[in-house]
Amino acid sequence: MKVSIIGAGTMGAGIAQVAATNGHEVCLFDSFDGAIKNAETKLTKILNRLVEKERISVQEKDDILSRINFSKKTEDISGSGLVIEAIIENLEIKQKIFADIEKLVDNGCIIASNTSSLSIASIASSCEKPERVIGIHFFNPAPLMPLVEIIPAVQTSSESLKNAKSIIDSWGKVTVIAKDTPGFIVNRVARPFYGEAIRIYEEGVADFSTIDWAMREIGGFRMGPFELMDYIGNDINYTVTETVFAAFYFDQRYKPSFTQKRMMEAGYFGKKSERGYYDYSKEIPKANEDIELGKKILWRILSMLINEAADALFLNIATKEDIDLAMTKGVNYPKGLLAWADEIGIKNVLNQLEQLQEEYGEDRYRPSPLLRRMVKNNKTFY
Repeated sequence: MKVSIIGAGTMGAGIAQVAATNGHEVCLFDSFDGAIKNAETKLTKILNRLVEKERISVQEKDDILSRINFSKKTEDISGSGLVIEAIIENLEIKQKIFADIEKLVDNGCIIASNTSSLSIASIASSCEKPERVIGIHFFNPAPLMPLVEIIPAVQTSSESLKNAKSIIDSWGKVTVIAKDTPGFIVNRVARPFYGEAIRIYEEGVADFSTIDWAMREIGGFRMGPFELMDYIGNDINYTVTETVFAAFYFDQRYKPSFTQKRMMEAGYFGKKSERGYYDYSKEIPKANEDIELGKKILWRILSMLINEAADALFLNIATKEDIDLAMTKGVNYPKGLLAWADEIGIKNVLNQLEQLQEEYGEDRYRPSPLLRRMVKNNKTFY
């Protein structure tokens, strides 16, 4: 089966690599000549590195590259069984692209978006056959991150969902099914990891290094929130936060911060600009390794994360298994949040949230009704 990828940026090129590695003929399309040339150069470099590390042979590298057609011609998309769009997060542009793609492919072709937060139903509405449109959301870097969120729109047929999941499963990815709501699973549930960390900093409780240290060394997270935001890019992370906030009708739980907005406005995007929450031209400041302070930081952020995971389950965004799987495989959390809640005690989580809500009087700390219900009935998630 031929697979076409629209958009030759980092994500598009990564998905093309995954598809070609799994034996598919691939068309990697971009209308900008510079993007196509850059993608081919970078992908060749990545594959050469894999050869040097003896992850693949020279023959395998050559085979992968031979399967990819780096193209500026829209007609090269024809004959695809699956098309995945991976362009800028702009709904109007995506709708136009989907309408154009539909004219180029056969009726049996699945047309997917790699959007991280936009409505799949809105994207599908631009097509004459919206039942074949679906969300297939990879995580960066696509060749390395195992998780892929599969998001059926209200228009998506059960056959399209089944076929899309089957294809991605065959690529060795871990797939989870998510309801078409803002942020799906990961980008919804993970908001407090960033938002509450920034709030703790803004209150003067701790600096960036100390918060990162607490989440890494005490919480077991692979990266702290500020180093992760710098890795992702403050421009990208802030845009997702704004999108989710607006899409949830300005629910205060997802409210963006001025701290991150100012970082973005200043061009402090993170590692890619050599300056973000940290100045990468200098030594990273040392953390205040106060264990009690670290525990307070972890407990506050973790309670908020568990609350989001519980609310996602309460609103049937995904199953409890898929929510926990998404957070461990998509953003490398040390444990599934719902399993973690069982471990530390759901009542303890509820008490922490109620204390925060009482102290601040803000809706952002409101506990999920599911947590209240489970404590009342003495239930656990597992």
